[in-house]
Amino acid sequence: MRIYNPSFGMAPASAAKVALQPVNWMTDAIALVSNSKPNARELLEGIRTRLGAHRPVDNIHFHAKNSASQPAPKDLIAKIATNYKAAIIALGD
Repeated sequence: MRIYNPSFGMAPASAAKVALQPVNWMTDAIALVSNSKPNARELLEGIRTRLGAHRPVDNIHFHAKNSASQPAPKDLIAKIATNYKAAIIALGD
């Protein structure tokens, strides 16, 4: 079976242009996002600890989906997009 997605690579007609800026991994706010599977939080805690050896971690925050079987709620995605320059996603198991 072949599945084709005719919209792949095409921006929605109403898509706003976003000016991308580089992330400063030493100072910018980072969201650590868990998919809520076992060990995802532990993986992110390890990443935060290792980042702490090189930079302050006061603006690195944890977030999680409500369920591993559901997509992230739109309000969580909007919060992360608004408040953070980068996100690290953990897919545990």
